Amino acid sequence: MIERRNLLRAGLGLAASTILSAPAWAKGKAARTAAHKGGGHPAPHGGRHPHAGAHAAKPAPPRHLAFRHLHTGETLEAVYWEKGAYVPDALAGINHLLRDFRSNEEHPIDPGLLDLLNDLRARTGTKEPYRIISAFRSAQTNEMLREQSADTHGQVAEVAKKSLHMEGQAIDIRLIDVALTHLHTTAMGLKRGGVGFYPDSDFIHVDVGAVRYWQGT
Repeated sequence: MIERRNLLRAGLGLAASTILSAPAWAKGKAARTAAHKGGGHPAPHGGRHPHAGAHAAKPAPPRHLAFRHLHTGETLEAVYWEKGAYVPDALAGINHLLRDFRSNEEHPIDPGLLDLLNDLRARTGTKEPYRIISAFRSAQTNEMLREQSADTHGQVAEVAKKSLHMEGQAIDIRLIDVALTHLHTTAMGLKRGGVGFYPDSDFIHVDVGAVRYWQGT
């Protein structure tokens, strides 16, 4: 009888221990279940999960451009920015294609100008490469074009003495699948720099200088 009583007491003690610990176990399981349903892990001490209510930012899409140089016949299509950084090899290829084709001199093209062209491409919806009339110009080439322009237009040169072409910050372009007037108004709408309209020569000028607009021939 004594042994049986001792066994009964031991069994009751074990049952009581199991009942007392059950709420803590159940609470831990509930927390793990809730975290699993929420797609994460239980919150650390003190409450809210560090990522609660936050959404992972989508990575920015790559930026790419395509060019066809009308004077050299060279073409290039390149992803020039991806994963948060400009791509050095792509920039080098663009610098070469957009060089002064008369002197063969290269100059870094301002990445801001490339970003402007990328946004202009997206806004127009073009599927064609930019046709390049003029990009970087050496000081000698720019002066020669100024003299030619003055002769043609009666001493009123349409080429600026301190042209941003010499800084790799300007480019003259057209798109064969976008009307020149639409390309012009879209570029002005960006308000990112200068925009010149040359309807007789069938191109627009864009640069990343001060916001200003003009019309040439």
